[in-house]
Amino acid sequence: MTLSWTVVCAVLFGALLHASWNALVKSSSDKDLDMAVIHLIGSLLAIPLVVFVGWPDAAAWPYIGASVVIHIAYYLALTGAYRHGELGLTYPLMRGIAPLLVALSATLTLGEDLSALAWAGVLGISCGVLLIGLHREAFKVPKAIGFALANAVVIAIYTVIDGLGVRASGNALQYVATLFLLDGWPFALLMFATRGRALVIYAGHRWRIATLGACASLGSYGIALWAMTQAPVATVAALRETSVLFAVLLGAWFLKESFTLRRMAGTCIIVAGVMALRLG
Repeated sequence: MTLSWTVVCAVLFGALLHASWNALVKSSSDKDLDMAVIHLIGSLLAIPLVVFVGWPDAAAWPYIGASVVIHIAYYLALTGAYRHGELGLTYPLMRGIAPLLVALSATLTLGEDLSALAWAGVLGISCGVLLIGLHREAFKVPKAIGFALANAVVIAIYTVIDGLGVRASGNALQYVATLFLLDGWPFALLMFATRGRALVIYAGHRWRIATLGACASLGSYGIALWAMTQAPVATVAALRETSVLFAVLLGAWFLKESFTLRRMAGTCIIVAGVMALRLG
């Protein structure tokens, strides 16, 4: 498997979609309810998609089940991070450490051997992402850092699970459609059990913009899972974290967060890492 320019461009577009729906959650008045509404709508949007493409092979179902469970932890950690820290800090922390964990675990679980240049690309992207996010003020929000670091581990776990699952399925569209069909319900039911009618009221006035977020989430992860059938999971996971570039830009423009020289330097390192991945 090689990382072609087609895969690179597709994953970069998926990264933009991923940053977009995360910015929507961060900008919302209630992160937990917003996450629940976005992914519940994503589950509803997946119904006609499953009807059209069909169910994945039986071999994929254990991975789908495991992914649905681990995604509950992902949603809880993500909303916790966004409650306590800005997008420009928490998003890079979550996305910067995960590629290294994926690369290490993929060597054992998927038998992927990356070249020295590809490893340099993974390290470059991770270091650039962390440079963008970390700053002196970060240590004033330890809860945000704690949630973000915990979520980095969760992201690495579900990335490897879904990388294995989509390959077992043999059809990325069937896998992602089924995953999204099932994925939104557990967290939404958890929010309904704890927040009751507040979820219904929130969905009533937020559903339009939440639908955009759901489409972005579905498109982003669908592209990533397809890419994992075309290229090594570790390189796709690292390349996907270029979403941090888009998140920082969206944070600066949409949420009025600062764009410093340090973040500009991190951006350059990430770009260099992407080129190393492609050449490796």
